[in-house]
Amino acid sequence: MPITTSVTALPTRDASAPLSHRRKLGVLGICCLSLFIVGLDNTIVNVALPSMRRDLHASVSGLQWIIDAYTVVLASLLMLAGSTGDRIGRRRTFQTGLVLFTLGSLLCSLSGSLGWLVAARALQAVGGSMLNPVAMSIITNTFTEPRERARAIGVWGGVVGISMALGPLVGGALVGSVGWRAIFWINIPVGLAALLLAALFVPESRAPRPRRVDPVGQLLVITLLVALTYGLIGAPAAGWASAQSAACGAVALAALACLVPYELRRAEPLINPRFFRSAPFAGATVIAVCSFSALAGFLFLNTLYLQEVRHCSALHAGLLTLPLAVLTVVCAPISGRIVATAGPRVPLLIAGAATTAGGLALTGLSAHTPLWQLLGAYALLGLGFGMVNAPVTNTAVAGMPRTQAGVAAAVASTSRQVGQSLGVAVIGSLVTSAVRGPLGTGLPQASHIGWWIVTACGVAVLLLGMLTTGRWARRTAEQTAARLAPS
Repeated sequence: MPITTSVTALPTRDASAPLSHRRKLGVLGICCLSLFIVGLDNTIVNVALPSMRRDLHASVSGLQWIIDAYTVVLASLLMLAGSTGDRIGRRRTFQTGLVLFTLGSLLCSLSGSLGWLVAARALQAVGGSMLNPVAMSIITNTFTEPRERARAIGVWGGVVGISMALGPLVGGALVGSVGWRAIFWINIPVGLAALLLAALFVPESRAPRPRRVDPVGQLLVITLLVALTYGLIGAPAAGWASAQSAACGAVALAALACLVPYELRRAEPLINPRFFRSAPFAGATVIAVCSFSALAGFLFLNTLYLQEVRHCSALHAGLLTLPLAVLTVVCAPISGRIVATAGPRVPLLIAGAATTAGGLALTGLSAHTPLWQLLGAYALLGLGFGMVNAPVTNTAVAGMPRTQAGVAAAVASTSRQVGQSLGVAVIGSLVTSAVRGPLGTGLPQASHIGWWIVTACGVAVLLLGMLTTGRWARRTAEQTAARLAPS
């Protein structure tokens, strides 16, 4: 394989050997570049959904699958990808992920049917799953001094928010000027550039003792997420009380009931339930699910509202989300600096309050809601989302033994993707079920339940931010780290 050849032709250095400051920044930049295109792809697709709906003759549930085929596969494989990088080499796994993600993007751009597009999105996600947790492992092994690492993780967490916030804006410009296929073309040169730069600058590293593969745990995670998502997306058409919905719910519950006790018995589980004894870690996980559910649900509903109800073009719809993008871009690095110097509490409280206020501002949405009210809500949601990413990432990793940092980061990344999947599945399905008449006239009233869910997610972030950042929470983190530390 050409990737392997290029890797072995370059000198391999020990991960423990010190790197120059310039090279460390280069490694961070390359890792953030890969995260940027993966994060961008989470949201850039939303603004293109109406165009895809017309070209591919897709239903609303089909549009949900275009989003969730990506996020469900990504969430299912993140943990496996992290342990694979520990075992066969983080740079090698990272480069393989770039190849698959770039190939998947090319196939997405060539899709002629909904099924083809959904399958190509799943391939993209397989590649994407090899980028986020592996890149985090590379960062934590490159930046070894605690304050330096906190800053690097803050930058990393900020890029998550920036990339996802810019998605609708970039997508609107591309769809409006070239067409929806262009949103996948931009990944190709970026992916190829990151592939080359990784071969040149990222040092190869492996875990001293990589974790064993956990095929049973992996299968249970996939079963849980696929059954839950399939049941939720299919419920409006099949019926919430139908045999299909009940069967999907039963399968998801059975997978969860088997997963926890099975993982507790394993010496090296795929997902270690003991991590959740740490209140900050458990809080960061749930906060990630809530905040990303709110964002994904907002983006899904908002693009349909702007284009189907208010008849905005894709470019106009993307431009209207500019307040969200600007506030996220501005607040993400500020949040990272606050976390590095004062801890996660303040950014989490701001994030929860802003998301709650933004959701409330949309609970009375109509076809004629004033533009200033929409822009104000978008700005509040941008403030909340810009503030939340850095504390989530840092809290998940901070306090864990260094040998567990990659696993903890993978759980945090998985939580983000689970949140996005649930946001699109739950909010999209409940709103679809409430639509009366054509989508263009029935969506505003039906969307109210979705905005109340976004508001509830903001309240959850606010309360968990208060509960999991105090002295008691820090004590649970210290106790958990002591138990997890190698003897």
